[in-house]
Amino acid sequence: MFAMNKWNPSGDGARISMLQKLAAAACLLLAPTLVMAVPSYARQTHQPCASCHVGGFGPELTAFGREFKINGYTMKVGNDTKVPLSAMLVESFTQTSKAQTAPPANGFGTNNNLELQQASMFLAGRISQYMGVFAQATYSENGGLLGWDNTDVRFAHPFSYGDHSGTWGISLNNNPTLSDVFNSAPAWIFPYMSADLAPGAPAAPMLFGGLAAQSIGGTVYTQIDGKLYLELGGYRSLSVAWANRINGPYDGKLSGLAPYARAAYTWSVPHGNLTFGGFLLDMKRGPLGSDLNGNTIPVAGPTDNFNDVGLSGDYQYFLGDNIITVDGIYVHEKQTLNNTYTSGGSSNLHNSLDSLNVKGSYWYQNTYGFTLAQFINNGSNDLTLYGNNGSPNTQGGTLEFDYNPFGKSTSWHQPYANVRLGLQYIYYTKFSGLIHNVDGAGRNASDNNTLYAYVWLAI
Repeated sequence: MFAMNKWNPSGDGARISMLQKLAAAACLLLAPTLVMAVPSYARQTHQPCASCHVGGFGPELTAFGREFKINGYTMKVGNDTKVPLSAMLVESFTQTSKAQTAPPANGFGTNNNLELQQASMFLAGRISQYMGVFAQATYSENGGLLGWDNTDVRFAHPFSYGDHSGTWGISLNNNPTLSDVFNSAPAWIFPYMSADLAPGAPAAPMLFGGLAAQSIGGTVYTQIDGKLYLELGGYRSLSVAWANRINGPYDGKLSGLAPYARAAYTWSVPHGNLTFGGFLLDMKRGPLGSDLNGNTIPVAGPTDNFNDVGLSGDYQYFLGDNIITVDGIYVHEKQTLNNTYTSGGSSNLHNSLDSLNVKGSYWYQNTYGFTLAQFINNGSNDLTLYGNNGSPNTQGGTLEFDYNPFGKSTSWHQPYANVRLGLQYIYYTKFSGLIHNVDGAGRNASDNNTLYAYVWLAI
């Protein structure tokens, strides 16, 4: 889920800590809340959730689900009026192989934690013939705050030109890649639910949630002939006042507009589809300080610059009761840490990060699922920034078993009742560049291995 805790910096040391925490929060293993399957859409279209989503319900989209989103959440059946409201509840249990040295959050123990991880309300549905909305507010026991979560308001319109046809649209959203329709996008990659009370890798590129819930952006997109997808836009920071009002994070003010671009091409293949594409994100973020009352404010100073370039791929195979999906993304980030280096927060002016995430899933009858994923986060050695041995390199994998008893056309009380039971295991072969003594206090990489179980309800 998006981090809801506020941060009050106090000098250079706080800035150093924030850059590390920001990178960690953006990591795959602490991924932000995803836009899930929302039953109000199913009521609007008179379709079971499995029409739009692989695995009974969200967030992995089928070809039909991609079209529904590209067309602005506006498709509907009949003229009956449906209230576009839904709710979601996630209760989870987290256990690490070895108890953590300190509680991961206020109100929790060092191990074996039960948590009301998410309680969300959604406004999700058609506004007009060409406009639709997805807006989410989420409460988490970790932090104890109700805050602004994923938001995507769209205008979409079909077009035709000669032998070509498609859709063009505008998205107003609060996270680069949130507007995407492919599961290789950082806002959508597996795991769709993950432990927020377990250790996470120390760094990941900014494309992995670095602007989530603390920015607002507009993108223009088009899909041509159901194959070529193009999107271009930019993002600006919310003000401190707005971040406080919505209980959102605030990690610094963007300098000007942060441009974002996305391109992807989809081929129809026997029993499915294959997509390849890429991403660009370029951002400059200024330093933070405090006013006389101790409130967080942006201050004048040099910016830290981040340039992300990514490549992605998606494959979907449908045959009878069997579904196979494979997704992957590689992102390279160049960093010029003008502010952090000048203030003594990093050993290097120039750093880089590389992230590779690959997952494969098998679903039977959209009911029983198994997923295997691998992740590699590597980067420049920087002793001041990362501490310990100075390496952010973290590698491992994830196994997950899922059971979805509902979400199909024959399900009980569909589409109002949706349940997923998930059992996930995350293992590390390397953590912060080391296998043993990864924290300088004797903790091994495998001690961070995490067993995570959850019950996910959507109505």
